Amino acid sequence: MTTAPLPGLEDLGDIDGATVLVRADFNVPLRAGEIADDTRIRAGVPTIAWLRARGATVVVGAHLGRPRGRPDPAWSVEPVRARLSQLVEGVDSAVGVVGSATVSARTCRVVEGVELLDNLRFHPGEEADDPDFTARLIEGCDFYVNDAFGVSHRPHASIVGPPRFLPSAAGRLLAREVKVVSGLRNPPRRPFVAVLGGAKVSDKLGVIEALLEVVDTLVVGGAMCFTFLKARGHAVGASLCEEAMVEQCRALLDSGADIRLPDDIVALGPGGRFAPPEATGEVRHTGPDLADGWVGTDIGPGSAAAFGDAIASAGTVFWNGPMGVFEDLRFAAGTGAVAAAVADTRAFTVVGGGDSAAALASLGLAGEVDHLSTGGGAALELIEKGDLCGLAALRGALNAR
Repeated sequence: MTTAPLPGLEDLGDIDGATVLVRADFNVPLRAGEIADDTRIRAGVPTIAWLRARGATVVVGAHLGRPRGRPDPAWSVEPVRARLSQLVEGVDSAVGVVGSATVSARTCRVVEGVELLDNLRFHPGEEADDPDFTARLIEGCDFYVNDAFGVSHRPHASIVGPPRFLPSAAGRLLAREVKVVSGLRNPPRRPFVAVLGGAKVSDKLGVIEALLEVVDTLVVGGAMCFTFLKARGHAVGASLCEEAMVEQCRALLDSGADIRLPDDIVALGPGGRFAPPEATGEVRHTGPDLADGWVGTDIGPGSAAAFGDAIASAGTVFWNGPMGVFEDLRFAAGTGAVAAAVADTRAFTVVGGGDSAAALASLGLAGEVDHLSTGGGAALELIEKGDLCGLAALRGALNAR
């Protein structure tokens, strides 16, 4: 698919004295009300700094969690405000917060020129793409910048609404994500190895089919591998297996594509429980066939080594999804081995956010990959479809027509 280029920050022209609405993705993980990982906030700072350096007042809109269209103190953006204040040079503690109930009033203008709206998803109009909510968001704004790659596949008011009315541009983070992730459709170096994990084949069938058009090798782990293993004739015990997808997996395996599955499995016995909160049950290392009642929970050490060899020999690597239930340390070895292999390889490496990014971060390897995406779902959809609704909205903006 060929698409027109996105308008960039430079295409906004003179913004000195203007007010710019920036849609950022600050949906960070929280633990006991504290930010556990500020990667997404740090990734959004360059765009804010660029706009401020050119004299613009910046109004940042973001969401946090899933408050389901109503205010919820558990999802207040106050922790984000505090961290953003520390990160934006020259702002210090002067980042104000404008509540979503008064989003059109802009009563909390701050001297340093940066405002953070309260959680956009406190308002039902955000996820419903309500034009009245869009009107409130853009009131008093002269320009719009989308720097929220992680939600640019969502047709929400703050993503697709403002470009209908304001000159718009892609922020630095969004532009970088689109360049790298869409570039996987024409990989920079071969062989191209994609490693997919996660739970369900049905969730990733489209991206699997799209990847098989461009990859040299597709490595499949996680719970989704058991649907493939059953399609190959193996017994999968009580493992997660999508019966309705077995025939499609069999067709993919019979297509001649190089699809690699685990040859050995780490499994949990009948009645066992995952941690947290409680780890119980017998753990066994087996071949690719599981006895009745046993649940596959990780790839085995032999498969981890084989997957690592494929990654080591690659020219380009894309990884999305864990190899097992890595939150339980009994079943974290496979994901850890893949993370280490991705960090060690000389290939150009792209990691598609989500649990894969969390695994890298937990091992201190996040800085060892070429591109760590801030949006797992958006990255997969961009690979599958070649475009996102948020990107299409930018291309249709007043200044891009």
